[in-house]
Amino acid sequence: MTNTRELAEDTCPIVYQCRLSLSTHTVVHLADLLRRHLKAMGSRWRILPPGKIAVIVLAVLRHDQRLADMAGGNCVSESTVRRRRDELLGLLATQAPRLDRALRRGAKQGGEVVLIDGTLIRTGRRTGRADRRNHSGKH
Repeated sequence: MTNTRELAEDTCPIVYQCRLSLSTHTVVHLADLLRRHLKAMGSRWRILPPGKIAVIVLAVLRHDQRLADMAGGNCVSESTVRRRRDELLGLLATQAPRLDRALRRGAKQGGEVVLIDGTLIRTGRRTGRADRRNHSGKH
């Protein structure tokens, strides 16, 4: 196993940039989650600061960046990126509402369709003749 800081003699490091459109609020929120988690664990040390970890994890999740690519470009190991991704996903999962509560809330608000990703789509259900052509072979 090679250290990501070590380079073969005949290669040179290449860094490329890509646009990752993220709101400041999103990055700050994830960084704060990580900071609180580290404080609760009693761990104050990480190779990268929480804000940088948040951006790396978001790049992996939103752009499907390979873990090894993100690791090499940030001078950490692939397993470090994997651990941070899993850690942050776990922290986000603890904030998500339980499915039964989300469904009850949707029903209270008059929702008819709830997607698993949490998006509520309002639908205008047609009745009578206007709806009939959607459900029969006759047009």
